[in-house]
Amino acid sequence: MTKRIPIFIALAFLPSCNFGSRDVSSCTACHQQIEKVSDTHPNCVSCHGGNDRAAKRDDAHASMFAKGHAGNYDVWEKTCGACHVYQLARMQSNLMFTAAGMIGNIQSTWEGELKSSSGTPPPKFSSRGGGVFDGAGNPVTFEPVTKLENLSGELFRKFCSSCHVGAAGIDSFAANHASGCGTCHFPYNATGTYAGSDKTMQGRGPFSATHAMEKLPGNDVCLRCHDRSGRIGLSYTGLYDGNNGMVPTRNGQPGPVLISGRRNATHIAPDAHFAAGMDCIDCHTSRDTMGDGYSYSNMYLQTEISCEDCHGSAAMRPKAEELVAENDDPVRESRSYRVQMRPGNRLVLTAKGRKYSNVFETGDGKIVVLGKRTGKLFTSKVITKTPEHTIVGHERMACNSCHSRAVVQCYGCHTKYDQRRLAMDPFKGMATPGAFSETEDYRTLYPFPLAMDQRGKVSTVTPGCQTFITVIEKEGGRSKHEYVANYKGKPQLRFAPFFSHNTGKKAVSCSECHGNPAFLGFGQHIVEGAGIRSTLLCERSDEKPLDGFMTLKNGNLKAFSAITRETSRPLSGAEVKRVFSANLCIVCHDKASDPIYRKELDYRALDDTIHRKLLR
Repeated sequence: MTKRIPIFIALAFLPSCNFGSRDVSSCTACHQQIEKVSDTHPNCVSCHGGNDRAAKRDDAHASMFAKGHAGNYDVWEKTCGACHVYQLARMQSNLMFTAAGMIGNIQSTWEGELKSSSGTPPPKFSSRGGGVFDGAGNPVTFEPVTKLENLSGELFRKFCSSCHVGAAGIDSFAANHASGCGTCHFPYNATGTYAGSDKTMQGRGPFSATHAMEKLPGNDVCLRCHDRSGRIGLSYTGLYDGNNGMVPTRNGQPGPVLISGRRNATHIAPDAHFAAGMDCIDCHTSRDTMGDGYSYSNMYLQTEISCEDCHGSAAMRPKAEELVAENDDPVRESRSYRVQMRPGNRLVLTAKGRKYSNVFETGDGKIVVLGKRTGKLFTSKVITKTPEHTIVGHERMACNSCHSRAVVQCYGCHTKYDQRRLAMDPFKGMATPGAFSETEDYRTLYPFPLAMDQRGKVSTVTPGCQTFITVIEKEGGRSKHEYVANYKGKPQLRFAPFFSHNTGKKAVSCSECHGNPAFLGFGQHIVEGAGIRSTLLCERSDEKPLDGFMTLKNGNLKAFSAITRETSRPLSGAEVKRVFSANLCIVCHDKASDPIYRKELDYRALDDTIHRKLLR
């Protein structure tokens, strides 16, 4: 790999600068057109180090921070963190930086859960290691992922880490980004090159597109990373990259949108919030993205928002509290918004009980979301006590189980680790033996399977992960071939609860959800009497469905794949029976607002005079 020279080190090789008066910074004497970071960041050396009074270039650069980037994780305590102590502490425990959840999940998928022979708890790993506090306030010490010398450690460092702020992502079209604070606040363009007004640096990279700080990151910043794996950035904005890089259209041509990884995407229906004009950060709080100072094992624990925050639940309206103090977080956070929150505003509470900084209740009871970047006002529909949301039997339904338009499902991920080839390890700073490549069997958007999630709700799930591992040793032999790791004591594929970020105003119809076994986890299938036979089978077994996790034979239900996340599980036989039984009523009563769904269904009612006549 060609080594790239950081932006401020590269200046040493430029022609001599004509420094003017000694009252002028030697930085701006060379970089006369450089953009001002912000009104509150006027001094170059406080962020970049160096000597802005030195007349010679080498002297000016001698004490600069090695990589030149002020937000980089290895200098952020001296730069951004010197002033923003609170934000730095949050970032250091944030899952986007530690990646502890991802590393742990990869470990359990590829090798099984770590165990310690001495009886002590096994080590925990994060991107850079260090001490943090967990959600209960207990101290946790992470080992750096460079010490995880197994397949999962290699996979994270060489294959997964490029999207996480513990390492910069470079040399990838439309996916370049800095590390640390700069990841979001100094976004890169598609080619990772500087495109600002400073002529000495134009076209150079990998650098942010401009020297001006972005206080409120746009959707493009989120999409730069969130277009892989679950592809929530693509789904939210209405894009789909299909089963391969070209995604042929009806005319046989590649999809019209070029995205990272030389992939072409086609258009699908976007999320209803995106269609209305909302940015990612209009729903997600800074604590979702930067963390709240505590370390969590999975992102769902760090995320503090829910649909019910703005829309209410079947039984309860959104909760709101008056903002009373000038130093409350919402006042500080909203300084960069088009409209600032003030004491007296009634702010809506998140699922964790904290105040939003841009969602408020008006005097007439409306819930309004302020677009942080745009200043637009969006009125949220409150669904409390509406007929469609008070169906008896739907108390455990998560919002996304009915309102998801599409859920990306990647089935059969065949990953090869070839130790005969070298690959760059960004954490070790060198190429080491072992290169990864992968293929997939099948991808689809709809229908999507449902299962019980970790919160006891019926939720959408997606393969997470269906990994078949092949390891080729240095001598060319295969130590693993299409290997599936143990989970909960046996080799099995997995599904995980997942929110696809492709929400529709209109819900999936009653007849479709209750009448199509694919929604219950049977995948592509044929109904045969008292059985449901899968038709897309796992190549490692002639009985297990690849795109599902259950089969039904002679009325007996059998679940094959695991649903990860604590108490998550497939629906039970009794639950599946109730889902199918509702079709007896849905045939005629096909509207969710029908009064019969306000009470528990009595199937013996089919034997009364009216129904006997209809059924005859």
